Amino acid sequence: MKYPIGIQTFEQIREDGYVYVDKTDLIYSLTHTGKIYFLSRPRRFGKSLLVSTLENYYLGRKELFKGLAIDSLETEWKTYPVFHIDFNADRYTQVGTLDETIEDYIARWEKQYGIANERPMSIGRRFAHVMEEAHRQTGLRCVVLVDEYDKPILDVMDSNIVLNQQGQEISLEDHQREVLKAFYSTFKLADQDLQFVLLTGVTKFSQVSVFSGFNQPDDISMDPQYDTLCGMTDEEIDRYFTEPVQTMANSYEYTPEEMRNVLRKQFDGYHFSKRMKGVYNPFSLLNTLKKQDVQDYWFRTGTPTYLIRLLQHFNENLNELTGQYYLPEQFVDYRADVERPLPMIFQSGYLTIKDYDRSMNTFLLDFPNDEVKRGFIILLANNYLQK
Repeated sequence: MKYPIGIQTFEQIREDGYVYVDKTDLIYSLTHTGKIYFLSRPRRFGKSLLVSTLENYYLGRKELFKGLAIDSLETEWKTYPVFHIDFNADRYTQVGTLDETIEDYIARWEKQYGIANERPMSIGRRFAHVMEEAHRQTGLRCVVLVDEYDKPILDVMDSNIVLNQQGQEISLEDHQREVLKAFYSTFKLADQDLQFVLLTGVTKFSQVSVFSGFNQPDDISMDPQYDTLCGMTDEEIDRYFTEPVQTMANSYEYTPEEMRNVLRKQFDGYHFSKRMKGVYNPFSLLNTLKKQDVQDYWFRTGTPTYLIRLLQHFNENLNELTGQYYLPEQFVDYRADVERPLPMIFQSGYLTIKDYDRSMNTFLLDFPNDEVKRGFIILLANNYLQK
């Protein structure tokens, strides 16, 4: 069995015979019941693979989906104009990097559709013009897929990097927020030219005006219908990974059920909606099955620098933070004017939902599993025990 560790492109997984956990029934539902979506998930949870899968679907590459659930659902397989923006490729701690990245995308698309830049226009209007022209040339509305939309802000959050703008000093964080706000305002200008939009990221900055330039996207981050869109479930492990789990059980001298309990305790426990459907961290699970060794793979890939900076404001007792019930507004949206790291800790995957009190509309937050609990305590220790 070939495990797609570090591979985020759908076409390579399908063409080179890597195991693919079929989520295309959910993708079909997503693409046929709405238009503009936002999805928040922790790092290494499969967001980039989801975006790549959607890209190939909207490009009409039917051959890649043969044998998957969507193969029997989709009948048209049209080739839409797709605009895929990946903010993962750069670090945005240098002044001008974000502006150059967006400029490169727009200039490439203008060349693709034969658009001459005859008069000065804002970056948002240029993108809207590109989509208008793509719609006109193809006869089909456009698809926009933005991977890690929030990375340019997270890279500089709480970093105190400043730049001089028209004689005034402003923070790079504020500058990049305004650049993104102007860029995303395109979706309002080009509404008639849009077929589908998905933005993925770790955080939802609803209170810092990133999305204020257009109608709020449909946030499916805690939607029960799509809570397993990224990650893996027990049923999917039974369907795709029975043999490697059995092999590992033999190596550990466990029964298959004892081995599954070890995996659950170590990597399961994420819940992204009120229905409390358990989801495994896919990165750690795939590494474990490939190496046949239970280790803390997700935490070893590193801790986001923005979280380390925010934890410097962490003045709460850890026991008071975990195992407590919270209202959704206390942990769902990140509010930049409040120095409370709970929303970021939750959205980064270090805390998850463990129970829902329907009568009070509150959620119990705690560590999802042993891997994350150990990792977070180590992170706090390293932060507090510095000289």
